[in-house]
Amino acid sequence: MEQELFRQNPYLKTLETRVIGKLGDGLILDETIFYPEGGGQPGDMGMLFGMDGSYLPIVNTLKTPEGILHITDQVNNKITLGDNVKIEVDWERRYKHMRMHTALHILCSLVKGAVTGGSIGITKSRLDFDIPGERPEKESLTSKLMEIVLADYPVTTSWITDQELEANPSLVRTMSVKPPKGSGHIRMVRIGADIDFQPCGGTHVKSTGEIGKIKIGKIENKGKQNRRINVTWAD
Repeated sequence: MEQELFRQNPYLKTLETRVIGKLGDGLILDETIFYPEGGGQPGDMGMLFGMDGSYLPIVNTLKTPEGILHITDQVNNKITLGDNVKIEVDWERRYKHMRMHTALHILCSLVKGAVTGGSIGITKSRLDFDIPGERPEKESLTSKLMEIVLADYPVTTSWITDQELEANPSLVRTMSVKPPKGSGHIRMVRIGADIDFQPCGGTHVKSTGEIGKIKIGKIENKGKQNRRINVTWAD
């Protein structure tokens, strides 16, 4: 199985690696810096360069039983098993996903209620909450979000065991996405000392100050208790 270097360092933009598998129009690499679609975060896009000067756009990245699949937009017979290649992430797109993903973790810490769904985008993201009672007020929520952003709290990762997570089920805030179990350990993301601490396999910025100016957009009713809270970049 390839090494998922994006979990160790999400700021890696390029990597020299080797093709170890092909599946349809997709390539499996020995190591990768490309995040595969999952947990509400889109799969990375970018470019793959062969040592002979050939290149392929990578239009999506998916996780499969065979490994992380880098989907290309065409079949290129020049890229074969065992070839050494260089990959380059579409960094502008990925970095916006990192900033948005961290912003959603802050939002999760500010809204009382289980998360029932979510989606991360480069211009707008959202979380759906099961909120019994009145929905939050967006100006107040924006103010609280930006207070944490501007305080520039560190964002760090650590690991706990499957058993530790089972003993502390309140760490899981999402009803729609369950942390992967079976490997014996779960990746945790922490913001500040006690702002947010929950399982997450996605990519994040190093500190909240990197998020930049954001605001709460529409807060929509999606059911009797379900509220969709949208986050966008502020002008």
